Amino acid sequence: MLIISNAKSPCLYNLNLLKLLPMKKILVPVDFSSCANNAVDFAVQSAKYLPVEITLLHAFELTGNVYTDYMGVNQEFNQTLLDKVKEELFSLEKSIKAREGLIVKTAIYKSNVKEAILEACAENNIDLVVMGTLGASGLKEKLWGSKTASLIGDSKVPVLVIPCNYKWHKPNKILVATNQFENDPTILDFLFELASLYQARVQVAVFTDENDDNAEAFLEHGRKIPAYEKMLKEQYKEDTITAIHLYGNEFEETLHDYIKKYEIDILAMVTYPRSFWDRIFHPSITKRISYHTDIPLLAIPARKDY
Repeated sequence: MLIISNAKSPCLYNLNLLKLLPMKKILVPVDFSSCANNAVDFAVQSAKYLPVEITLLHAFELTGNVYTDYMGVNQEFNQTLLDKVKEELFSLEKSIKAREGLIVKTAIYKSNVKEAILEACAENNIDLVVMGTLGASGLKEKLWGSKTASLIGDSKVPVLVIPCNYKWHKPNKILVATNQFENDPTILDFLFELASLYQARVQVAVFTDENDDNAEAFLEHGRKIPAYEKMLKEQYKEDTITAIHLYGNEFEETLHDYIKKYEIDILAMVTYPRSFWDRIFHPSITKRISYHTDIPLLAIPARKDY
């Protein structure tokens, strides 16, 4: 078992049962904004608990057109911007290394944010993307919010979304919200490995929509909860794992109330085609889901054969 000596109240999971290797590489996209810097801080603080290497990624989008490229004006302008980006990245890398003594690398990809992240993940065997988002604001659909939502749907590795106004503290409670009984080892192993390294407790909430689901589904969910909780405890050798039946008329509102009441630190969900994540950033429900920017959101991709 893994025991972290500086944890006040350890919550242990048997990592020998996990099929994944310990997480080693975290990718953090940066644009030198306060939002992105907050994600960098989360990754840096997490590295004190997780044995990781941090890669700071900047997506450099070339500007101009055929004429300005031909005249050489745009090449010179882009090169000036690129030199500035390299300088800022080096400064950030140097600062983190000097202050925290962590392993930090930098990378620049000449493409848009989403393409750069997906390419970097594939080329560098990234285990987790930690990315900032503006959350519910007038700029959400124009900046990091929409880019984060787009990335989540296509990423093959988990994405941890950090709200722009979030202040770091070690996660102690992780809530997994789902509408089914997750049993895929690639999902659960990653989740409980992360929880073990943070020494965090995990609670799985199976949601029943009182409007869309019938009475049979409601009763079936309630009946399966005890057996599901027992399976998780036996598989991951941890008595503090709990499974609950969460139900209500509106998923977002019900989840919001639960997060606030029980002081959840990280909300985790599994990404399936046309899932909750496709709706969470939709402009028409911005006000209703604005609370989701309060805590980090962990999106774990399901297998493609689901």
